[in-house]
Amino acid sequence: MERHEKILQRMLAFREARDWKQFHNPKDLALSLVLESAEVLEQFQWKNAQEMEKYVESHKTEIGEELADTLYWVLLLSHDLGIDVFDALDKKMEKNEKKYPVEKAKGSHAKYNEL
Repeated sequence: MERHEKILQRMLAFREARDWKQFHNPKDLALSLVLESAEVLEQFQWKNAQEMEKYVESHKTEIGEELADTLYWVLLLSHDLGIDVFDALDKKMEKNEKKYPVEKAKGSHAKYNEL
């Protein structure tokens, strides 16, 4: 069993032991994902580039926990919807590689339709 599968099984066991699946409809899982994503963003609020660099070095654990919370909801939502998120990511990367060819996109932050 791969690492992500083991983690997912642990997450599902955690939820099952607490009888929380009853609260986990797609809307509320997506809402939790957005809320946790905002907590990632909050780590950088009001910091300039220099402050962020120092903050990241001294707060990797806290930032990692917020990223982990976000990943938790992504994995749980994709599981409950029957979506292989790693397959979806692989397919999305293929699309992005076509939309953003290196020769046009390298060094540019322009959207694909503006390249």
